[in-house]
Amino acid sequence: MSLNYIERAETWLSNSFDKETVATVKEMISKGSNELEDAFYKNLEFGTGGLRGVMGIGTNRINKYTVGMATQGFANYLLASFPEKEDPAVAIAFDNRTNSSYFAEITAEVFTANGFKVYLFEQLRPTPELSFAIRHYKCVGGVMLTASHNPKEYNGYKVYWDDGAQVTAPHDSNIIKEVLKVENPSMVKFQGDKSKIEIIGKETDEAYLNAILSLTLSSELITKENDLKIVYTPLHGTGVKMVPEALKRIGFKNIINVPEQDINDGNFPTVKYPNPEDPEALKMAIERANQTGAHIVMATDPDADRLGIAVRDLNGEMILLNGNQMAALLTYYILERRKEKGLLTEFEGKEGYMVKTIVTTDLMKSICDSYKVDLFNVLTGFKFIAQVVREQEDKRFFIAGGEESYGFNVGEFVRDKDAVISSCFVAEAAIWAKSKGLTLYELLLQIYQEFGFYKEHLISITKKGKDGVEKIDKMMQRFRESPPQKLDGSQVVLIHDYLKSQTVDNISDLRYKITLPKSNVIQFVCSDNTVVSVRPSGTEPKIKFYFGVKTDINSVQEYEVANRELSKKLERLAEQISSI
Repeated sequence: MSLNYIERAETWLSNSFDKETVATVKEMISKGSNELEDAFYKNLEFGTGGLRGVMGIGTNRINKYTVGMATQGFANYLLASFPEKEDPAVAIAFDNRTNSSYFAEITAEVFTANGFKVYLFEQLRPTPELSFAIRHYKCVGGVMLTASHNPKEYNGYKVYWDDGAQVTAPHDSNIIKEVLKVENPSMVKFQGDKSKIEIIGKETDEAYLNAILSLTLSSELITKENDLKIVYTPLHGTGVKMVPEALKRIGFKNIINVPEQDINDGNFPTVKYPNPEDPEALKMAIERANQTGAHIVMATDPDADRLGIAVRDLNGEMILLNGNQMAALLTYYILERRKEKGLLTEFEGKEGYMVKTIVTTDLMKSICDSYKVDLFNVLTGFKFIAQVVREQEDKRFFIAGGEESYGFNVGEFVRDKDAVISSCFVAEAAIWAKSKGLTLYELLLQIYQEFGFYKEHLISITKKGKDGVEKIDKMMQRFRESPPQKLDGSQVVLIHDYLKSQTVDNISDLRYKITLPKSNVIQFVCSDNTVVSVRPSGTEPKIKFYFGVKTDINSVQEYEVANRELSKKLERLAEQISSI
């Protein structure tokens, strides 16, 4: 048996750790359990976005020491990156998870000990409001304490740059290097200066809400028809205050809550998994909608950057829309509405554009092409959308952008996905559709008829622990060494390998360079427009399979048959790809 993890555990018996931690580690060592190995077999990886892991004692856990070491490394890098700043500042926010506020305080103490001014939110706030605050207070960076939609035992530490976006190259890898230099807690400045902490709240909320109000495209329609009934649930998280308030300020009056889920509780007592992508998470909200006759259901994840929605179908039944469908609806609404208002192609002398990720529906591209609006295609992760915004901000204006994992954003003042803004635009789109005699569902069917019926499916396979990482690596290796020649009978014509930065054209046998940054993603494109993408998650112990298929429909009546056929095709694809 390897002694590496035991040796690593024994380093936690020094005076750098509190008595309770030392006693717990001693007990773990004496028992020699699997828990000890999993807690200490490696250092919790500070990835390109920060930390995310199970809370507890150990080098492979989220705790005050791993958070403190991460903060010290990040602080060191910020000081080196902004030497001209005499009094550099950072913003810190946290969600409802167990220990999030405690970890936020630790983070604030370490930053102030390193000479930073800290803008610390008084209570839990959404991730997008942290992004806004970084720009609002002219900070050099920021930290959000959240594990997003992960299970209750997780927490995380998301790192932001001075533009309010999660860090990208070269800062991501450089921060990792600085964090790795902090080898033990004795190198962390834990004793901070509380006088350098400014508690923020209401003033920031007001500025953020006013910015959202400035984006609205249909205020006159909302004034006329503001009786739209919306059930909203924060799933025990940070959206509880800001989402209803934003909707009300725009003009919506019938916001119906789910009282049991308005309670901020890191144990998430009413849901197994606080993820708006999970149908079970919206079950209580849909029941509430059926009780009240609501038109739309909205649910945000714990840090309120992702939005899930349900709408009524042609039979009046509540059905869930996925992230691709929501992105397509919002893309169409925003572009068509801007066109109606004469704002489509220009804003303050700049040309507009949109952005999506490579695993997000190509329906967005079809819509953008129709309106002659450029669409950038970027790697998975909203930080890459924000990177385009930063690169283009002096030349063009960002209309909106989205990703299949229920993330969307409009405008430039937030540089991350924003469920608060998305909620407002979904409600706006519903009112606009109503003015055309349509429901949101009917609008979606109209989009399918006009631009093509695109249907997507996602499979996530969890592989926990040390063995899980190895299994995921082997799966990716198989796809590279033995790629499929056909998928569901259709020839694979292109293979995009984003790790090799290469596209292989199987028809001409030519190779093309991919100009996007390297990423462990492989994508198969078939002759019938089927697209299958495979990638390990960057934040969870999962490997993800994305399937996209397409057909054409000419009427609403054709939809059900086409939907069944595409569903069967997706099932066959999933079965085939999982056997490779």
